[in-house]
Amino acid sequence: MKAKLLVAALAASTATCHSIMQKISVNGVDQGQLKGVRAPDSDSPILNVNDGNFACNTGIAHKDNNVITVPSGAKVGGWWGHVIGGAQGANDPDNPIAPSHKGPIIYYLAKVNNAATTSTTGLQWFKISEEGLNNGKWAVDTMIANGGWHYATIPSCVAPGDYLLRIELIALHSAGSQGAAQFYMECAQIRITGSGTKSGANSVSFPGAYKATDPGILINIYNNAGQPNGGGKAYTIPGPPVFTC
Repeated sequence: MKAKLLVAALAASTATCHSIMQKISVNGVDQGQLKGVRAPDSDSPILNVNDGNFACNTGIAHKDNNVITVPSGAKVGGWWGHVIGGAQGANDPDNPIAPSHKGPIIYYLAKVNNAATTSTTGLQWFKISEEGLNNGKWAVDTMIANGGWHYATIPSCVAPGDYLLRIELIALHSAGSQGAAQFYMECAQIRITGSGTKSGANSVSFPGAYKATDPGILINIYNNAGQPNGGGKAYTIPGPPVFTC
């Protein structure tokens, strides 16, 4: 009962404590605010896994012609902020996101002909990195501790060319009810360089990759004491296996 009351309270009190991924770093170098990133002005999540804009989000208001060069094997970072620009006012307690919004952060790539102009319709995405729950700590906790940054590594064997990099955060604080998990995602326009030859594996479509009843989407993350540690159980991150070289 205590856990159920906590879930209800969190859903009511953090209804607008959302987030937007709005810039990229490459091997520690910040590429600039909204450079090569497709982002909306709204920080609201998508709730329906079958939403037609599930690939790179809806209401895209920020999109340019920049394509960010990323060497294969590079460490890439995505920076999250409560609203465009980061904090919503001074001392914003919900920047980069409300601490209650526990969940995984997942990275996908889709090969395209031109990252600056491509549509997201019909793309095939392969997962390159994921972080979920480890020893009671969620990926979102890691991101908050890093001042909004979260990181992944581009596989060294991926073939050169243009890609969309999809970075997704799933907030699970209310996910005990079907349709209440919150999905935040933005896409970056990148050009991978190097001598790799692989085109990924276990590719999926968005929408289509997730079901509302997947165990990592429909889940009560609280134990009987109301702690968001998954009840001591392993957490299953949604989507296909991570691609490895």
